Formats: sequence, structure tokens, C-alpha cells
Amino acid sequence: MSDTTATGTPGPGATTEGAPAPGTRSRRDVRQAVSGLMLGMFCAILASTIVANALPRIISDLRGSQSVYTWVVTTELLAMTATVPLWGKLADLYNRKLLIQVSLGLFVVGSLVAGSAQNIEVLIISRVAQGLGAGGVSALATIVLAAMIPPRELGRYSGLFGAVFGVATVAGPLIGGVLVDTPWLGWRWCFFIGVPFTLAAIVLLQKTLNLPTVRKESVRIDWLGAALIVSGVSTLLIWATLAGNKFEWASTWTIALVGAGVVLLALAVWVESRASDPVVPLSIFRNRTVALTTIASALVGLAMFGGTVFLSQYFQIGHGASPTAAGMYGLPMIFGLFLSSTIAGQLISRHGKWKAYLVAGGVTMVGGMTALSTIGSDTPIPLVGVYMFVLGAGVGMLMQNLVLAAQNDVPAKDLGATTSTLTFFRSLGGAVGVSALGAVLANRVTSEIVSRLPAGTPVAGAGSGETTVPDLATLPEPFRTIVQQAYGDATAFLFLVGAPIALLALVVVLFIREQPLKTLSGDERRAQEMAAGH
Repeated sequence: MSDTTATGTPGPGATTEGAPAPGTRSRRDVRQAVSGLMLGMFCAILASTIVANALPRIISDLRGSQSVYTWVVTTELLAMTATVPLWGKLADLYNRKLLIQVSLGLFVVGSLVAGSAQNIEVLIISRVAQGLGAGGVSALATIVLAAMIPPRELGRYSGLFGAVFGVATVAGPLIGGVLVDTPWLGWRWCFFIGVPFTLAAIVLLQKTLNLPTVRKESVRIDWLGAALIVSGVSTLLIWATLAGNKFEWASTWTIALVGAGVVLLALAVWVESRASDPVVPLSIFRNRTVALTTIASALVGLAMFGGTVFLSQYFQIGHGASPTAAGMYGLPMIFGLFLSSTIAGQLISRHGKWKAYLVAGGVTMVGGMTALSTIGSDTPIPLVGVYMFVLGAGVGMLMQNLVLAAQNDVPAKDLGATTSTLTFFRSLGGAVGVSALGAVLANRVTSEIVSRLPAGTPVAGAGSGETTVPDLATLPEPFRTIVQQAYGDATAFLFLVGAPIALLALVVVLFIREQPLKTLSGDERRAQEMAAGH
């Protein structure tokens, strides 16, 4: 990202303000900066996951439906997905530390509004603000890491970030579950409790993160391309959410929405191919590694987020667990992710080899998804935990190391675009997965309930998939059992759909060629490229 030479001299068209020379940072400086980035990432993940076990209670209290449950998750993913490339481009124009702090500030605003929400509409709007902040943190943290740390050492830090991801994911659902189950606190504190931690992250970054302030005067944001990308993605996500609920999959509405989405994205490609500074530079896809890791990231996001976001609902409704217990039941997957990410990162930095871990991660993820496709409301919790551990281990070896492989194989000047593009497509896959599989779940739950009831029994929302998320405590015993079985089988069906997607991700990974990890940081490589006139 940086346009400085090894002595801190700006390259053509760039200016610096008090920039430390790349290559002159001490190990202590790097560790302090990384600690600030980790706390920022921790807050971002915590803000996203703390509502996981609280959502069934939140949606019930605010009188939402199953598809609204999906949108509470999807709106954040959509906002994050659509803005990741923009955050990457803004990093070429403005101070990266300030941008990270601004993105964390959006979390504060979103959390305060969400905690005060009196209806589902306000809650969804607040999730947009949180998604905007998440987009900034997820894109900028990896961009800054690549600028400071050589790829050969980056595996170790990527593993640590994977560990932070695991810890935050553990803390989020557990804290959220305890808050929901504590009468004098309640689900609103799931949003309020993150505010002081987010503010602490902003202060810590101010003290520890020292970056060159580089401004490329010639860079411009392609707002038309950005608008077309957001519009196209949003249109397809709206279709994926509503199809099967508000209208049939094979219908005029499907033709209209899918057609509009495809046309908008086609126009986005046309505009981006002609823009001097595109939001998503199409030229980077000429690189085989970038193209394949982008596809794999999207597929991993689709399979992972599309299936696992509904596991908390499976535990609470399918097994009748409390929010706190549901958080505890999710620990095995987090432990799997924590261990595999940390160990793989250390081994990659030690030996300089990374493809074996991608392949092993792909195989393990397919195994975990396949195993979870066999669960039901009567599956023993410990057995479900084993399946979740396997899935988490696979994802832990894949997610960050796909980014590492791409960053290692592109010129330093393309690090920002490459990183934000991979993050964008991974988030896009997650958003599509949550929307599409959420619609499938809503429709499947209704059909499962109808199939278990005596013929002619009326079911609210039957035929539309618009079932209200039930409160098991208010259901009579026979119907309670039917609902639990329906949610158990419907959740298993989601993983059955996700398993072939995970298998396709593995196939893509097999075609990625392993390249030796570079030993210079992004700033150092950029300085060399500038000196060579590239």
C-alpha cells in the first residue's frame, strides 16, 4: 500500500507526513502495532457474534419472522461486503490508522442504536452501521499487516489473528447468552457491553499503531463502479432472501430480480474495466493464484457462514437449550478453529510451506460439513460437538492462509486491492449463503412441520415459508416436539446443501500453485518496485 522508498522518500504522485521508513520498524514496534490491530479485530468479531445466541429471543420480543431473523444477520454481512473494496481504496487516499479508528467508531454508533431499538426496523438499520465498521476493520487490518510484515513471517501473525478470532467468537456467544438469561440485564446489553471495549481499541490503536501517512494524489474512487457493485449484490441477496417465502423460486419475480442483479453486475464489470482507479481492479485476476484464492474464499464463506450461522437456533429450538447453553455447545467448533489456525500459522512460518495446510483444511471442512448433514433434534450434543470441531479445524486452516497465498504472489502495489478483493468475495459468499440458506431453512421448517401434522391442520405461514420463530416455552408438548424435529432436520439439510460447496472449494485449492514465501514486508517490496521503476 505504501508509496515510500526504503528511506521513507515518497514515490511519484505520493506524499508522506512523518513516515517511518519501511524496514526500520523494530520488532517491539511491530508487536505493539499488531496488539492494537488484534484488539480492534477482537471488538469487531465480538460485536458480530455476541448476538448469535440472543437472536431467537430478540426476534421473538420484537415480533419478527424467520426471514427477518435472516436479515438481522444478512444486513450486517451485506454492509460489510459491499464496503470492503471501498475501505481498501480509501487506504490509498487517507491515513490507515484513522480509517481503522473510524470503522471502530461505527461499531459504537451501531451498538448504541441497536441496544435502544424498539422495533425490528431500527435493529436492522443499526446492523448496517455495524457492518460498515466490520468492513473497515476486516479489510484494513490485513492490509496493514501485509505492509509491515514479510509473507514468510506473516503466517505466524495470521495464526495469532485466527486465535483472536476464535477467542472473540467464544466470548461473544457466551457473553450474549449469559446477558440474555440474566433478567436484570437482557438482550439489549448484548449491544451496550461492547461499547467500552470498542472505545478502548480506538485508544490503544492511537498509542500503538504508527504507519506512514501516504497520500496518492492521483488516486480517485470509482463511485459509479462501487454503486453498481452494491446495487447488483443487494438485488441478488434480496432475491435469495425472498424466493421461497414471498414468491416461488421459479417465478416472474425471480426472473426480474436475478436479471436485474446480473445486468447491474455486468455493468459494474464494464465500468471497472475502463476506470483509471477501479474499486476492484480486474487486472489482478490475471494472476492465477489471486483468481483461484478468490473463488475458494467465496466458496468457503458461502459454506461456512451459510451453515453455521443457524447452529445457535438449532441448539435453542431443536434441543430446547438456553442461550447460555447454546453458546457452550458451540465451543468445539471454536476450539477446532483456534488450534488449527494457530498451529498451521506457526508451521508455515517455520517451514515456508503453505499449500499442504490449504488442502488439509479443505478435506477437513468437507468432512465436517458432511457429518453435520446427518444431525437431528435427537443427535447427542457431544457427537454434534465432534462434528463441529472437525468443521472448525478445516476452516481455521483455510481462511487466513488463502489470503496469505494471494498476498505472497502479487506485486506490493497490488497488496491492498488483492487483500480487499479476497475479503470482499469471502464476505459476499457468506452473505449469499446466509440469505439463500436462510430462505431454504424457513421454507424447509414449514414443510417439515406440515408433514408431521395430521392432514388439514392449519399452520401459520404455510405455503409461504414465513413462519414465526417459535418460543418453545409457550408451545403445547405434542407440537413442541414436532417443531424441534422440524428445526433439527432442516438444519441438517442446510449442511447437506453446503457439503458440495465445500467440496468445490477443495477442488479449487488443489489447482493453486505453491510459491516460496517472500522475506520482505509489503513496504520493503514496494520500495524496491519503486526504485526499479515499476
